[in-house]
Amino acid sequence: MPGAAMTTALTITSEQKSELLKFIKKNRNADLVTVYLAFIEEKHGMKPVLFPREKTIYQSLETLLKKLEADGKLWRETEITIQFGQQSVNAETKKIYICPFTGKVFGDNTHPNPQDAIYDWVSKCPENTERVGGLPAKRFLVSEDPEVIRNYISERKASVKKVVYSSALTGKLFNSKNAVIEDFKNNHVKVMTMIEVQNQNRFQIDEQFLEFIQKHLNEEMISAFVEALSNHKEFETYLMKWVDSE
Repeated sequence: MPGAAMTTALTITSEQKSELLKFIKKNRNADLVTVYLAFIEEKHGMKPVLFPREKTIYQSLETLLKKLEADGKLWRETEITIQFGQQSVNAETKKIYICPFTGKVFGDNTHPNPQDAIYDWVSKCPENTERVGGLPAKRFLVSEDPEVIRNYISERKASVKKVVYSSALTGKLFNSKNAVIEDFKNNHVKVMTMIEVQNQNRFQIDEQFLEFIQKHLNEEMISAFVEALSNHKEFETYLMKWVDSE
């Protein structure tokens, strides 16, 4: 008919047909719009996500991540100082207490109570198989010989500075940006279906995602969908039901 608007052409692939039939059989009471939304989700590989912190639904996790990263709301780079452990023996040590089973050593100037510490250590030492009255032997070695002591001195590593990343949401530290992103994916978003997006009214929809929905969810596109379904006899029964319910 001259002057009439042309219906947008739409095709359904065999894979899409298969997925649609599975959906319809699983959701027998689904109406036409619901089935169309399932088709749109399959066709465009849609995986909308809800970001509860902002009470907003985004078209995809990637869209949300790009926005948060651009706004500096995903992670922050920070520098920490890593201090290595205190030396057990140093040049000022005059007396040492040694575990004969593992070589663990306590110095008189590096531990506030070295004798108590060595007693406690050997009584719980997993290498200590000696027993006295059924209890682990509390045998240990003592030396004040500077040469012996010198053998136990190890060079202490200098402290180092390292760049790490903190979550802008929780403040927790992570070794890399990827680790921050993984934590965000696992704990701060919820994946939704297109049907769930359409049927909710608690959360706002991101402007970019809303434009996508308005572009695809309209009378012209649904009519094109019905036309495409009519080319496949497997949908004949369902089409009749949907038309009758209009």
